[in-house]
Amino acid sequence: MNGFLNDLATKVLLFDGAMGTEIQKYEPKENDYLNNKEGFNDSLNFTHPEWIKTIHKNYIKAGSDCIETNTFGSNKLKLDEYGQGDKTIDFNVQGAKLVKESSAELGRDVYVIGSMGPSGYLPSSNDSDLGNISLGEIEEAFFVQAQGLIIGGCDALLIETGQDVLEMKLAVESCFRAMNKLEKTLPIITNVTLDQYGKMLLGTNVQSAYTTLSNLDIDVFGLNCSTGPLEMTPSVQWLCEQNELPILVMPNAGMPVNENGIAKYLMAPQEISLKLSEFVNKYERLKIIGGCCGTSVDHIKHLRSMLNTRTKTPVNLSFENETVT
Repeated sequence: MNGFLNDLATKVLLFDGAMGTEIQKYEPKENDYLNNKEGFNDSLNFTHPEWIKTIHKNYIKAGSDCIETNTFGSNKLKLDEYGQGDKTIDFNVQGAKLVKESSAELGRDVYVIGSMGPSGYLPSSNDSDLGNISLGEIEEAFFVQAQGLIIGGCDALLIETGQDVLEMKLAVESCFRAMNKLEKTLPIITNVTLDQYGKMLLGTNVQSAYTTLSNLDIDVFGLNCSTGPLEMTPSVQWLCEQNELPILVMPNAGMPVNENGIAKYLMAPQEISLKLSEFVNKYERLKIIGGCCGTSVDHIKHLRSMLNTRTKTPVNLSFENETVT
């Protein structure tokens, strides 16, 4: 059995926290990005790999078992917006490489999780702009990305922050197509993002999303982004009651608060840890936790401590001459 899936059968795995807010701590300027394309975070894998590796390393030191690649926007359609679509495979190989290097340099193995965010389109929508694209183009965009992540050596593929079930279905199919082409089988995780009422952007409820995606032979179904853990409670309960797939929960650090036009996430590490502790102690199906927008290394440290206390089998967090507690 795949090592990642084998571990899921025996313990709760810990993912990392947010990437975007950690990048902003470097106060990047326009010329830090490839071709001066401000906000092109995935290009920092090439222009500032040391930043991305430091972020990965900090999460590894904090106790993450699984580290996501900095490839959230590295599908071909998103990269086309920056004139880099023809380099889709390179972007994804590089993203996986940086996680593997970070792990090797610290001497602690982690699972490399290939991050695949939305295409920027909503194929289920009637919107003339967001829905005006063929299903084949979307599937192809994810197909090329999945190949790069597989070639790069990822341990699992994560289709995350899903807002349109049809798009997610196309992404899952593209992953299987890429695995068949490269003769490599990896676990597939699908994360949908729900509003505070338990619905996706186009109104799909969690029950419909789960039913659709769980029938596609995925390995893990999850929730990430959009809300904090409190708002996720009813959906987490329903998902875990299905007693089928392992469930993943990666909330934001609370609901965003608008401060001078900037979204702020104010939920403290202790608060998230307490709520997720309730989840993992109550629901056996909850097998992966982590953090999304607004979560930091401190949030992950608290989650690691909570999991260690729960199992009484602490993860060894010694790295060369430094120890993380």
